Amino acid sequence: MVTDPISDFITRIKNASDAGKATLSIPYSALKENIAHVLLKGGYIAAIDTQGKQIEKTLELSLVYMGHEPRIHGVDRISKSSRRVYQKSKDIRMFKSGFGNIVLSTPRGVLLDVDAKKLKVGGEVLFKIW
Repeated sequence: MVTDPISDFITRIKNASDAGKATLSIPYSALKENIAHVLLKGGYIAAIDTQGKQIEKTLELSLVYMGHEPRIHGVDRISKSSRRVYQKSKDIRMFKSGFGNIVLSTPRGVLLDVDAKKLKVGGEVLFKIW
């Protein structure tokens, strides 16, 4: 049983990219789909597709590679169920000199750090990806 579905989601993506997989399949949830769309916008995922119906629904993700090198080099879960981390919009800083992104859950939905800063909205820091 998975106690932290977001951590499981990003770990599966990282492991699939390290293994050189072109696609991966994960159990569906609306939050995972929103995070996947944010990663698609950030250039970490090439395509998103939903398969199945209701209980058996899954997300099919296509990963991005630059040559033989995966686009995703690392992920770091920041806010956990035991410790929530929040950040104001004015405190959002560049990560990895602009080569990485922070994914936040805001009142406007799940956003990348760049979009949250542009919209001047803060929220819960879900994870960092580079």
